[in-house]
Amino acid sequence: MKQKYCILLVILFTASLTFAQEQEYKTIKDIAYTTSADAYAQERCKLDVYYPVKGNNCPVVVWFHGGGLTQGNKAIPGKLMKQGIVVVAVNYRLLPRVTIDQCLTDAAEAVAWTIREISKYGGSSQKVFLSGHSAGGYLTMMLGLDKRWLKKYHVDADQLAGLIPFSGQAISHFSYRKMLGIPNLQPTIDEYAPLFHVRKDAPPIVLITGDRELELFGRYEENAYLWRMLKLVGHPDVRLYEIGGHGHGTMGEPAHHILKNHIKRILGDSSAEY
Repeated sequence: MKQKYCILLVILFTASLTFAQEQEYKTIKDIAYTTSADAYAQERCKLDVYYPVKGNNCPVVVWFHGGGLTQGNKAIPGKLMKQGIVVVAVNYRLLPRVTIDQCLTDAAEAVAWTIREISKYGGSSQKVFLSGHSAGGYLTMMLGLDKRWLKKYHVDADQLAGLIPFSGQAISHFSYRKMLGIPNLQPTIDEYAPLFHVRKDAPPIVLITGDRELELFGRYEENAYLWRMLKLVGHPDVRLYEIGGHGHGTMGEPAHHILKNHIKRILGDSSAEY
């Protein structure tokens, strides 16, 4: 009986994935999400929405690009396409042209826009996950742990379905420290460090990094310490993954498998593998 049940689950999951892949998908580009009149904000604060045309109540991933907070542009990750997921790819203003506060404010405003508008694209405002690589992972952690950024836009960070950063900085971001004259290898933890805002009532968190021997500036160890502190304060759902053999740049490809499976797990999908 158990074997038949397992086979049935596999068949249902395969059918669901096939349906998701065969759906028609559409991308709407360069949607302005800011209310700021600042010229640079008007230029940068735009997002793309990728969605299944006939989707309804779909999970949503808000994806923040990497680039050290100083460069980079929005893009829909290929591994998230045709998965029955709505993806919101976000541009934000960049250092050193703006302050770290403005980067975080932009990211928060994009999330608020998503929660407010995503039902128009078949997404659920109750299934919004934040993710991103490197600088995008840092933004993900900061918005989910430090509640003041989303609060500016009348959003409670705890209503997010989950935080799944790829190789995010857990201490104060190195580009922010550089603006203060602090070198890359001098670790700092202040109000701009996710570690500063550890709390047990944050949304589910899945921390993913590359191989500790290949990662950037001790990125694995930063995430491991964040994981440990979250466990110690009593956070009920925090996971840590180290992707062996992959450095800071290449860890993104295999990390998407972990992302997709934990979205399923958090949403109660029994086909998740983790």
